[in-house]
Amino acid sequence: MITIHAPAKLNLSLAVLARRPDAFHEIESLMVPVSLHDTLTVRASPAPDIGFTVRFGGRLARLEARALARDVPADDSNLVVRAVRLLAHEAGEARGLEVELEKQIPSGAGLGGGSSDAAAALLAAARAWGIDWPRGRLADVAARLGSDVPFFLVGGPAIATGRGETLAPVAGMPPLFAVIACPATGLSTAAVYARCVPAEEDRGSAGRLAERLVAGDLGGAFERMHNALEAPALALLPDVGRLLTAFRDAGATRPMLTGSGSACFALVPSWTAATRLAARLETGGWPGVFPVTIPSAPAHPIGDEERRPT
Repeated sequence: MITIHAPAKLNLSLAVLARRPDAFHEIESLMVPVSLHDTLTVRASPAPDIGFTVRFGGRLARLEARALARDVPADDSNLVVRAVRLLAHEAGEARGLEVELEKQIPSGAGLGGGSSDAAAALLAAARAWGIDWPRGRLADVAARLGSDVPFFLVGGPAIATGRGETLAPVAGMPPLFAVIACPATGLSTAAVYARCVPAEEDRGSAGRLAERLVAGDLGGAFERMHNALEAPALALLPDVGRLLTAFRDAGATRPMLTGSGSACFALVPSWTAATRLAARLETGGWPGVFPVTIPSAPAHPIGDEERRPT
């Protein structure tokens, strides 16, 4: 049995540069994995079927936060099952798997939970079936599943370009702390992008932000953090604006949307500051509030793997 943690992500910057001929948008984003994670457990099976179950853990298991577990399919349409089937097809693998997914990352929030689950599924299935492919070959498969999926194979901070599948790891960032909060309603990525106005002048902003963070200059980083999707998300979902105001009222500096939303976050200087800010937001009645760490070193899902006798 193989267990892998699939981390959520934050976009510390997100520039939308142009619409591509393939109908995707070209982006540039500094992305980081965080300590909030789903958990994928895989067992190899001699039968050719893929068995798949979903359960909810952590805050998502609580009744008051079940709205955050929206739209998580428990059938073959889930990206986890699609990832496993695609890998089996590409590798000529006839055996099956039993897969259990424990969700703790809110969906429809811009936190990359589904993409991270798919990347973890590729890694776990490859290990369970003994598929010894180089990481680049897995990344090619990951890119066919979704733009964010290859990021979770990097295992640490990275600047994403292209439609998100071209990645440049960022070394030397110190550990960071953040608080993530979610409204009860999610957002459609397609709907948010449809309202976004590309801005070519934002090219290079992710690299400048990474430089400030590597230098330990959190104040300088705040000045360079931005998300081009924040304005369209605000127009589509007023709760995003109310949540950003709640962050500021609770003392946060530079709260912002992550990805296409609806989750928002703020970087803070310490774990103590994170827990205090989270407590203030929870008092305000927001259904999903998560203090998180952003590790200083790569923490690839395989590093969280636990092997037990089958």
